Amino acid sequence: MGVKTNLEAVAQKMYGKAVKELEDKQLYFAILNMTKDMMKDKGVIKGTKKIYYISAEFLIGKLLSNNLINLGIYDELEAALKEDGKELSRIEEIEPEPSLGNGGLGRLAACFLDSIASLGLSGDGIGLNYHFGLFKQVFKDRMQTAEKNDWIEDQSWLTKTDISFPVYFGKKKVMSRLYDIDVIGYEQGMNKLHLFDIETIDESIVDKGIDFDKKDIDKNLTLFLYPDDSDEAGEQLRIYQQYFMVCNGVQLILKEMKENGFDLHKLNEHVVIQINDTHPTMVIPELIRVLTEDEGFDMDEAIDVVSKTCAYTNHTILAEALEKWPVKYLQKVVPQLMPIIWELDKRASIKFSDPKVQIIDNNMRVHMAHIDIHYGFSVNGVAAIHTKILKESELNHFYKIYPEKFNNKTNGITFRRWLLSCNRELAACISKTIGDGYKKNAEELEKLLEHKDDAALLAEIKAIKKSKKTALANYLKENEGQEINPESIYDIQIKRLHEYKRQQMNALYIIHKYLEIKGGKKPSTPITFIFGAKAAPAYVIAQDIIHLLLVLQELVNNDPDVKDYMKVVMVENYNVSYAEKLIPACDISEQISLASKEASGTGNMKFMLNGAVTLGTSDGANVEIHELVGDDNIYIFGEKSEDVIKHYEKADYVAKDFYEKSAVIKEAVDFITSKEVLQAGNEERLVRLQKELINKDWFMTLLDLEDYIATKDRMFEDYKDEAKWEKMMLVNIAKAGFFSSDRTIAEYNRDIWKLK
Repeated sequence: MGVKTNLEAVAQKMYGKAVKELEDKQLYFAILNMTKDMMKDKGVIKGTKKIYYISAEFLIGKLLSNNLINLGIYDELEAALKEDGKELSRIEEIEPEPSLGNGGLGRLAACFLDSIASLGLSGDGIGLNYHFGLFKQVFKDRMQTAEKNDWIEDQSWLTKTDISFPVYFGKKKVMSRLYDIDVIGYEQGMNKLHLFDIETIDESIVDKGIDFDKKDIDKNLTLFLYPDDSDEAGEQLRIYQQYFMVCNGVQLILKEMKENGFDLHKLNEHVVIQINDTHPTMVIPELIRVLTEDEGFDMDEAIDVVSKTCAYTNHTILAEALEKWPVKYLQKVVPQLMPIIWELDKRASIKFSDPKVQIIDNNMRVHMAHIDIHYGFSVNGVAAIHTKILKESELNHFYKIYPEKFNNKTNGITFRRWLLSCNRELAACISKTIGDGYKKNAEELEKLLEHKDDAALLAEIKAIKKSKKTALANYLKENEGQEINPESIYDIQIKRLHEYKRQQMNALYIIHKYLEIKGGKKPSTPITFIFGAKAAPAYVIAQDIIHLLLVLQELVNNDPDVKDYMKVVMVENYNVSYAEKLIPACDISEQISLASKEASGTGNMKFMLNGAVTLGTSDGANVEIHELVGDDNIYIFGEKSEDVIKHYEKADYVAKDFYEKSAVIKEAVDFITSKEVLQAGNEERLVRLQKELINKDWFMTLLDLEDYIATKDRMFEDYKDEAKWEKMMLVNIAKAGFFSSDRTIAEYNRDIWKLK
């Protein structure tokens, strides 16, 4: 049955109407239901060994276009709808974006699930079904406010199952409910994303914004991703969430093991559990507990088999992500786990006397990453330099005792979403030039280099970029009320708002450029600076940076002397759907984290794939991008990782010295509290941010600022050389193949999972 015939049948069944008679919302639901049925027909990918990828986040984005592409029916459906006067792109806009993640960690997990299925591997995700996700970002008075993000509809990709498990927090019992989202591989079968919910959830307890009673676990447990943990109740809620996730995960894994008739004593021969950062760490003691209490294992055997089953991915060296929970909190929330954790600590302490590798430290805190490293069989970083830093400094004490466990798996992105879906024009251009092989083997993009002197191809790539820039300008006008010039340079920084990612440095550049223009030095090509970012509700300085950016937007865009040469846009409620519009339109990709702090980054890869040129530090995957494209096709600035690490070791970085020595730095920093800025902004926030930069500057903004300004100025000048820039675009696209998540997953499977 053809897609058109199939869709007509679904439309008749659901609404008693022909497709051309349906309203757009009805049509979306009809296509959704048709697609779900077609995915089921593909069948579940089977294997004698299965990967369970446990993660607090899965930032899956809208699923319609991705699923249609992976089923191989997108073009056919688009043509069929056109015949009835319908636009698939307009239908796609109706879909709400699932709010199940925050940043790179969650988006990576989503890309990985796509690649696991696309490689025909048996593997499911396990997470939580957050009703309101992180939050919906709304700007009021040029400040971030948070509202609940109500994304779940009666008809959606979520499928309610009949699977429910009891979960005990000590003697307190709650019941879970499992919801599944089907994950279809590219021209392959299907895996699942398993999302657990609590049966007693009560959305009505959320009051103004995102405030709710953090102690009412029965009602709040799956409301929000990363609830505010600035108080004890918030910290404990995170532990409740994490245990709920892994307790359900363990029950599901063992249920499937038994259904397949597998021997639990050979668990590691049939199951791999990938622990995505430290949020799912409790899966280790929980699995040991269940095997000893319910399945007749002795402690030695349980620890042995679990240690051969669990693997750990470290995503950051930042202390805030290497979770440490007070024993007293764990004792309150999950008292049944504490005897196991004490036992694991005792065994590690007998073997190793170094206090730096203890699981429970002298302050009675449980180091979750230490459990993962001692009792997992693999520890991987996510970019070459990140893994090197883990081995040589941050986790060196562990590397010395377990060198065989450490390995690198450079992150990747799924090209199905980040090229075939979000930039179909560029994908078509590439297919016309080198064929379709790159869709399955991304490294075939290298074939584009054979055409780097093809003027017609370069002109076509440039024209596609221009059309995407125009489309973005139209979208921003409609959705943000901001008019930007499609002929300007689009300089884009979109990522989670965190001081180490240094949006504040970009803001200081904007101030510098603004003052230059006011002084009569005008850029030959207009520039548009675009930001997208959410700040955690309890992260005050991050919210101050957002405030500064919104104030600069107001100041710059309304200044008659400046607005024709420069614009600033901070998009509201940045998410995957926004990224899909921003990334194809980008000229300059801002990847300016303090060297040594960004584990990998994946935004840098998405921009590169879509023909943007990277401006970045030698950090995360920027290092590998630099190696691939060469010096001539990337702009690198700033201190190297090893030097930054030395600054921290010696505690010799003094921000004030840089502020006082450099007239350029002082001018930009002082402007934060100038009368022009204060007039449009909140004095408390601006003064606090300025003081932070002068007196603390933990992530060394001022250390790299002058080099950043000089490099960025050079980049803007180089943009005028059209022929040079077009070649840079092509080289970046051609070299992006290495960063396919299919390659990353193939490496995970080869070195860690060994599924087939």
